[in-house]
Amino acid sequence: MPEYAAGHHLELLKGAQEFFDALVADIDASAHEVRVETYIFNVYGSGARVAQALADAAARGVNVFFVMDGFGTPQLPAPWPQKFTEAGVRWLIFSPLDWLGLLIPSRWRRLHRKLCVIDGKVAYCGGVNLLDDWWDPIYGTLEAPRFDFMVRITGPLVREVHAAMAQFWWRLRAVRSAQQVDWLGTWQALQLAAQEKLTPDQRATRGTGALAQLVLRDNVRFRSRIERAYSLALGEAKQSIILANAYFLPSRKIRRSLVHAAQRGVRVRLLLQGRYDYFMSYHGTRALYGDLLAGGVEIYEYQSSFLHAKVAVVDERWATVGSSNIDPLSLLLAREANVVVADAAFAKALSDELEQALQHHATRLDMHQHARRSFGQKLMDRVALLVMRALLLLTGKRY
Repeated sequence: MPEYAAGHHLELLKGAQEFFDALVADIDASAHEVRVETYIFNVYGSGARVAQALADAAARGVNVFFVMDGFGTPQLPAPWPQKFTEAGVRWLIFSPLDWLGLLIPSRWRRLHRKLCVIDGKVAYCGGVNLLDDWWDPIYGTLEAPRFDFMVRITGPLVREVHAAMAQFWWRLRAVRSAQQVDWLGTWQALQLAAQEKLTPDQRATRGTGALAQLVLRDNVRFRSRIERAYSLALGEAKQSIILANAYFLPSRKIRRSLVHAAQRGVRVRLLLQGRYDYFMSYHGTRALYGDLLAGGVEIYEYQSSFLHAKVAVVDERWATVGSSNIDPLSLLLAREANVVVADAAFAKALSDELEQALQHHATRLDMHQHARRSFGQKLMDRVALLVMRALLLLTGKRY
């Protein structure tokens, strides 16, 4: 696991509105470089603000690098490809899909992290896509904004975010050059990627300010870091756990950690998706509720809008905000990024937001009522879980 670095100022941002306000202001003030990675980039509504800020920055000479996932963002709508190209925005779509779509299991490895870094001075990490809070590509206009968070970071961690994003960019360029049989370009891109690797001395920091670490997940070096970070925190909990997660299909290890915490007297509360969105995530999650409820875990379903957060607070001393759901797609297949924080003030700020959501925007599940759901409901829940596990076997993963 990475070590904590000291000397950070961390600002918790709730939803796309607060995130976009801060991000656009930082992009507008940028002088040298802007890097952005996202799963979904949609220019409807407030998303156009970010697109325009990127184009304006590139037009005045700032180096702008922008990566989107090929499933979350199959293509940029007109006229933005032309506007970006004319302005000088360098943009790529990671692993674009052809007519076979997701039929090949290796294509389930998506870019799901949401990271930004501006001038090497400020970074962002969290769960918010570049997508208007009040609109959904599938369900249209929402009656309330999504519930989600980002963190604005200044301090030593910005260097690590920059290195991770720059390495990823040059590796993507190397792949594109290889596909075009440009071996010199491939070699040069790989050399530039290697130069972005931080040395231990560059990572070591001291100073006043919050302790934080960047925890990445990929399919090469960092395959289980985010899951391990959760497991360690849950295992050390003494008083309370509040975990909010949009797509919650935890491994047996995490389920055991939650139940064991509850059985040793820790108050464990889960804030989960209460709205129907996707069949497998909605029903598969509910197939796991029974054992958790029987083990003393409290489950609340968010009702006001779509829950998209991927956050947790333990004992109001440890917190995480990031892109990783607690499900097999995030923990076994996707590229993810979380910030883990050991700071009482930050943990308290996040805890207060989650308490408000639990009290005013969620419904607590009753164990007996859950057990009495209809046979058809139970069947769909079980089928969804079995299908998810069967699909994972196609990738060679067990969960």
